[in-house]
Amino acid sequence: MSGDWSRYWRSPRLGLEAMHAHFERHTYHRHSHETYSFGITDDGRQAFTCRGAGHTSTPGMVMAFNPDDPHDGWAADELGFTYRIVHIGPELVSAALAGVADRAVGLPLFAEPVVHDPVLVGGLGRLHAALLGGAPALVADELLDAVIPALVRRAALSGPVTRGPRFRAGGRGAAGLARRVAELLEDDHRTDHTADSLAALSGSSRFTVYRAFRAAYGMAPSEYQRQVRLRAARGLLSRGLPIADVAAETGFADQSHLTRWFVRCYGITPGVYRRG
Repeated sequence: MSGDWSRYWRSPRLGLEAMHAHFERHTYHRHSHETYSFGITDDGRQAFTCRGAGHTSTPGMVMAFNPDDPHDGWAADELGFTYRIVHIGPELVSAALAGVADRAVGLPLFAEPVVHDPVLVGGLGRLHAALLGGAPALVADELLDAVIPALVRRAALSGPVTRGPRFRAGGRGAAGLARRVAELLEDDHRTDHTADSLAALSGSSRFTVYRAFRAAYGMAPSEYQRQVRLRAARGLLSRGLPIADVAAETGFADQSHLTRWFVRCYGITPGVYRRG
């Protein structure tokens, strides 16, 4: 894509990744991550939707996504945008906060997808530069241990957050139904499920399933299944498996099918991720 570029880095430890990219034409399809994701816009204007509302990130702002927050993204004008993002696994966040509190603590919730805070921009920028710049592991660890408490102190709500449905609009019964369908898709992501088969397996009508799932997860069951497949593919790619084998193993039609959706959701190809 003309004008678009990206650099990607993945830690040998689980739960820590980073990317630096410039996009003019690329548009992120709606997706989410298993991690907390914190982005800073260097130049330009990045537009996205998250939690049912539109947002724009410009230089000096922090984008804060909780685990499983569906979001998309695109350039707000023809000049594009340059941004940095760090993905931090919940286990790393929990460990850093427990170290500060000297006890086990719940995971934080970031209520606002865009935060105005120059201090956090600076801290995230230093962490990102260390990760992509090949800084010694001890330096990167120290920066990570400093930025996590700062993010929580300055931008998060108090109190723990649990993984799972975040957009509940239909009561406990609807959320429970959505959770059952999600578990079916997670346990058997390779199967080409139909709306009727999900309805039968969950004991409800196909229309009730669709409404409950959209309310709970912010996306359709088909989109969630594709996301589960992509996450499974990331795990296999990180182990160095051939891309064609990964595509077959995770339920994609072929390597090009996997590549197309990988780029749409993550902004990089499976090959770049595999080499990361």
